[in-house]
Amino acid sequence: MPETTPQPPPHPSWENGWAPDTSRAPGTRRLWLAGTLAIATIVACVTAIAVSRTTPDQASSAPPATDAHTDNGPGLLSFASPTTTGATAPAKDKSGMASTGPTGSASAAASAHGTTPKASPTGAKPSKSSSSTGGSSGSGGSSGSGGSGQQTGSARKSVRSVNYPDRYWHVSDGLVKLDAPRGSESREDSSFTVVKGLANSSCFSFKTADGRYLRHRDFILRAMSDDGSSLFKQDATFCARASSYSGAVMLESVNYPGRYLRHQNFQLKLDPYQNSDLYRADSAFRFVDPLG
Repeated sequence: MPETTPQPPPHPSWENGWAPDTSRAPGTRRLWLAGTLAIATIVACVTAIAVSRTTPDQASSAPPATDAHTDNGPGLLSFASPTTTGATAPAKDKSGMASTGPTGSASAAASAHGTTPKASPTGAKPSKSSSSTGGSSGSGGSSGSGGSGQQTGSARKSVRSVNYPDRYWHVSDGLVKLDAPRGSESREDSSFTVVKGLANSSCFSFKTADGRYLRHRDFILRAMSDDGSSLFKQDATFCARASSYSGAVMLESVNYPGRYLRHQNFQLKLDPYQNSDLYRADSAFRFVDPLG
């Protein structure tokens, strides 16, 4: 019988007891390692490219900011200068509003009051023709009320309401109200000397029997003593404007053009013009023979 020589096992065990896995093809683990390494390399390259692109953009954004600041510096100054020049525009507006009044004294009056007078409304505003010469007030609804007499400063008149023809301007406790005459004293307080305007000779001022003048204060018509000031003269001067009622006038403030004397709750006040029948009736008055 022939001798049998012992053969080593085809897959010797290693000292650690590991035996190769014969169930998969040889080299698979190396392929996995190589693939993982390739993916890691690609990710690193993409990350490096992204960082390299971002960094130059951020760096390059800094110089334009400096240039823009340098370029815009004079631009900001050039935009600032027109605003300073534009501040003179209100002066044109003021002159424009003053031109709507009877004379240029409206600007001086505005300075004295510390306010800007309102301009006359456009469109339906009363006409300045004929009435400012006393022509419209000449008829007055009564004899002896000629316009030329009013301009001489020697005409003594009473002022009658158009829509309350039984009521007249009447001084009561220093205020001018629309009252019906009662007794001789009441009649005297309802009669005024119509003189040339203290601030404008082509307009009117009204003097009471005791030497006071009718002037607006806080837009309320009052009888007060002349203090000699420019403000008083302007407050006591009213310019006649044509009314929509025959023989009547509207009386516009010389230093607040666009505001007219009108009665409201039988109180005489200075009110801005309103394009309404009620306002036109309340602000229409006729000069008639004196009551007392």
